[in-house]
Amino acid sequence: MDIGKYWRTIIEAVHDGVMIVNAKGEIIASNSTAQLMTGYTEKELEGKSCRTLNCTGCVIIGKGEGKLWCGLFSRGMMRDKKCIISNKQNRSVQILKSATVLYDDDGNIVGAVETLKDMSDSIRYNNELMALKKTYMLDDGFHGIIGKSPVMQSLFGVIENVAASDTPVMILGESGTGKELVARAVHETGLRSSKPFIKVNCAALNENLLESELFGHVKGAYTGADRNRIGRFEAAHGGSIFLDEIGDIPMSTQVKLLRVLEEKKIEKVGDNCSIDVDVRIITATNRDVESLMQSQKFREDLFFRINVFPVNCPPLSARNEDIPILVQHFVDINTKKTGKNILGFSPEAMKRMMMYKWTGNVRELRNAVEYAFVLCHGNIITPEHLPDKVLHTEIKTASEHVCKDMSNKNSNYGKFIKIDEKSELLQALIKEKGNQSKVAEAIGVSRVTVWKRIKKYGIDINDFTNSLDTTTKK
Repeated sequence: MDIGKYWRTIIEAVHDGVMIVNAKGEIIASNSTAQLMTGYTEKELEGKSCRTLNCTGCVIIGKGEGKLWCGLFSRGMMRDKKCIISNKQNRSVQILKSATVLYDDDGNIVGAVETLKDMSDSIRYNNELMALKKTYMLDDGFHGIIGKSPVMQSLFGVIENVAASDTPVMILGESGTGKELVARAVHETGLRSSKPFIKVNCAALNENLLESELFGHVKGAYTGADRNRIGRFEAAHGGSIFLDEIGDIPMSTQVKLLRVLEEKKIEKVGDNCSIDVDVRIITATNRDVESLMQSQKFREDLFFRINVFPVNCPPLSARNEDIPILVQHFVDINTKKTGKNILGFSPEAMKRMMMYKWTGNVRELRNAVEYAFVLCHGNIITPEHLPDKVLHTEIKTASEHVCKDMSNKNSNYGKFIKIDEKSELLQALIKEKGNQSKVAEAIGVSRVTVWKRIKKYGIDINDFTNSLDTTTKK
């Protein structure tokens, strides 16, 4: 039986979306499911370039037909790749895409057939389930991050939003606030979750070792390089790379890192051949990078490439209500680790923990719980088991501590979590009549930061200053 004339019935019987493209990447056929998924009719899609759907999983070359059009024609097939396409209403649709190249009898590429599985309902269900777990504390927090305070719920929402794209993320926060956990959560919530998550501590390596760690080296590149080595970027291909303490990277390495971001290629130390890499960049620092730029210790062009979406990790002083659940979380961990039958903290011991100002944040709190476990031989941790600095802290109400932190302009809380940042900016713009240099001086930040916040909150500075002039004339 010649099944060629039944191809339309065959693709309509497939539950997933099916599209057929020619060697130029032009859509020549689509089934009903694909039309529902994209919002286009088959007539609207026919003859259009596959670029119309803005698929994030496509590597378009666009210099001709077949292998000169896109990477799929070189690979021959694609299996279950998570992608995002844009439908007719310009809304994002998350899909699972597979594709196979079609050849004629002579082995020439004539096109490809693609299947698109809509993952939106599945992802929506998982997000709803995760929201329920967070609300009722049914698991170990949000990807290992513990907290039910409003500021932490806001952080979880930001992570979910930014994880849906490949936008470079810079995580800011004091030491001990859990920046690595946030980086891992961005990776695990995103489209690359099944691929590698590679961490590099940039502050722990000298310049030569850092380059070798990041980009790899070839045998004989330097003394002791007795074999070829894969770098962290190559190991993270398809996944995410987390560059911790990015502010400590030397200038020479910054230049090479910028090239990787712009060209998506690396060169191993001692080699001049380029290697393609596809990674999501996540960085973190507790340093003031803008001050480093002003002192010419950090490249401005690199900063703007990695700081596309900043994420702030709040200090523990900004989430005082999370201390009890954090304490109990670390009690449970240490109970399993040590085998001791410790149930928790006495009310007085917990009161001391609540009153102490945790300058070392969650890391310091975790260490304090471990310290108490060493001294406690009963079932309940009491004040005598606490570290001296926690035991002898001045008794104040929790609200006094938080208010003091919020009002102290020199505190780290002020650096990373601004109270109503937009209102502060607008008030300063009004007071200084739109002069960005004076606004920067008034709120204690650089002019670059003022510009970024104006962009962040969608303020048209020209309209803004014009409206001020009109108000003044009136």
